[in-house]
Amino acid sequence: MSKLATKSFKQLCQIALAASALIFTSASAEEIGYPEKEELKFGFIKLTDMAPIAIAYEKGYFEDEGLYVTIEAQANWKVLLDGVIDGRLDGAHMLAGQPIAATIGYGTKANIITPFSMDLNGNGITVSNEIWKQMKGNIPKMDDGRPVHPIKADALKPVVDSYIEQGKPFNMGMVFPVSTHNYELRYWLAAGGIHPGFYAPHKGDTSGQIDAQALLSVTPPPQMPATLEAGTIYGYCVGEPWNQQAVFKGIGVPVVTDYEIWKDNPEKVFGITEEFAKKYPNTTIRLTRALIRAAKWLDENDNANRPEAVKILSKSEYVGADYDVIANSMTGTFEYEKGDKRAVPDFNVFFRYNATYPYYSDAIWYLTQMRRWGQISEDKPDTWYKDVAAQVYRPDIYMKAAQSLVDEKLMDASDFASLAGEDGFRSPQTHFIDGIVYDGQKPNEYINKFSIGLKHGDKI
Repeated sequence: MSKLATKSFKQLCQIALAASALIFTSASAEEIGYPEKEELKFGFIKLTDMAPIAIAYEKGYFEDEGLYVTIEAQANWKVLLDGVIDGRLDGAHMLAGQPIAATIGYGTKANIITPFSMDLNGNGITVSNEIWKQMKGNIPKMDDGRPVHPIKADALKPVVDSYIEQGKPFNMGMVFPVSTHNYELRYWLAAGGIHPGFYAPHKGDTSGQIDAQALLSVTPPPQMPATLEAGTIYGYCVGEPWNQQAVFKGIGVPVVTDYEIWKDNPEKVFGITEEFAKKYPNTTIRLTRALIRAAKWLDENDNANRPEAVKILSKSEYVGADYDVIANSMTGTFEYEKGDKRAVPDFNVFFRYNATYPYYSDAIWYLTQMRRWGQISEDKPDTWYKDVAAQVYRPDIYMKAAQSLVDEKLMDASDFASLAGEDGFRSPQTHFIDGIVYDGQKPNEYINKFSIGLKHGDKI
């Protein structure tokens, strides 16, 4: 293991001991120090999971930290990442895979870190009405005639096979090559026997369509419904509110949520450059404090604040979708086929289940999927995965922010009690749609479990 990773794990162990005894070392606002940079600009994409940034702004949490923040929507994920790298943006709502991919040099090379995980769950896979008609007969029904959930890609496979037999490409959309959406869509398809294709960057092929039965391509989130309606794609994986928008417009049917693909999966992170964190350590801790408080507000009292949050997010400067569209998922329900609205209280989680804590094992899962689909061209030892995770995910910064919030009585020690003894690795996770268990301590063993995808020793 690298010196960097070793240092990170030592820091984390020290923090975990303090948390396990619920003893928070003195780290008051005075000791943290004034922010070295007070005026900041943060970027985001128009998705409901940018909510912690909006709430930290609207509720004055940034100002409480002496931070004067401007929030700016970005055209797409690449523009957003480039803005953080070149300093136009001080930080941003990011796809969890972006800091990881940048750090290992897949796409743009840059040292991006995250001290804060923004949410769990929040995505869905939607298909067009025509594809839904063809799938529906392959799905078991409940007594009331509604489909049994979760709907597996097994129901889609005969449809894809028929397109292949007719020589027609089966096109689907996702938001970015290193997005959760790409990996979740690929995971769901492969679990149903549909090959989503390989990448071969060492050969100059970054299409991700080698050997593919379903052809995946990039579409920005707000454009997903229109692209589906135009018939350019037959389905997509995206965050809210763009699955529910398809229901409201009557152009598509969400068939599965990411909660059903991988229960309580990590989704977005707040990304900053490593240089920013080193140059402005007080500012980094303070912005993390504000985001933690916002996440807590979003989930407290059994989501009692969600209606107010939806009202804020519906503003044009944030997500800009209709209140009812955003509320359909943000307030604990999710509508699949029109009229089939079901309770999904954890569709959006911002603070519960340690949602804000940057787990090393979460980073490692993304790396395993990059390797599985060829974005990482060669085998890596387990220690490499852990080293990269420790370089990008920074629980040491998070816990210093948390300790200071408790010290100032802005939050309670009980808010972080479940982090007692935390080593940065979740217990082996069993709630995947295909039943495969993920243990972040054993990435290569995990990769070898899949019937579709590269295994240890494989090359394209």
